[in-house]
Amino acid sequence: MPSTRLGTLLGNAVRQQRHLRELTQCELAESAGISQAAVARIESGSRAPSIAVLEALFAAMDVQMVVEVEPLDAHLDARIDELAARPITERIDELGLDRTLDRLTDFPQVITGSTAALLQGAPVPVDALELALRWQDSKRFTGWLQANYGQRWNARWGEFGGVWLEPEEPGEHRWSTKWGEIRATMCDELPETIEVRHGGRDYRVVPLVELELTEPRAADLLRRYRARQLAAEG
Repeated sequence: MPSTRLGTLLGNAVRQQRHLRELTQCELAESAGISQAAVARIESGSRAPSIAVLEALFAAMDVQMVVEVEPLDAHLDARIDELAARPITERIDELGLDRTLDRLTDFPQVITGSTAALLQGAPVPVDALELALRWQDSKRFTGWLQANYGQRWNARWGEFGGVWLEPEEPGEHRWSTKWGEIRATMCDELPETIEVRHGGRDYRVVPLVELELTEPRAADLLRRYRARQLAAEG
């Protein structure tokens, strides 16, 4: 079945422990009694592993799982706090934002979502470049994706690939590329923007007030950030 956030965290833990012991996936698979392909899927987060398989993998590396619980979405609060303590230029560099934007020159676009919020100073987590694109530029965008090893998110399989690239096809507007992940909001006309400047570069972004009205995920992160600010001040 498709992986979840917990599945991704567990896959990362398996990979980290394997690297610490300088084991190949084949060596770990043989010790745990499963296939190398299964180890690869677990580590990539593309499939959620069963508890029995996880126990076998960790036992093969002489470690065991310890289960804890935390408040719902506590990882988001921790990530917001961590980002707030870092300079905004560092957060931008971490995303590789300029590298991707420098290659998106074939069609007009504006930055939206959590990416736009971050560029306006909000320390919100960003895991993909979020863009607003026009439907009339769909073919050019599809051509860009094809030239840059694009794969579209397949919600049924919980991984990228196996579905049509074109935005017109059913499915989330989310693609992996050689330059990182891109999420698109397709629209008839690009939204109104403001310009923000960082490191000598201007970025066209959807303003925060508009994001809170039109982008539910970004709005939720902004509310969490403001709630943490109020809590800290109180």
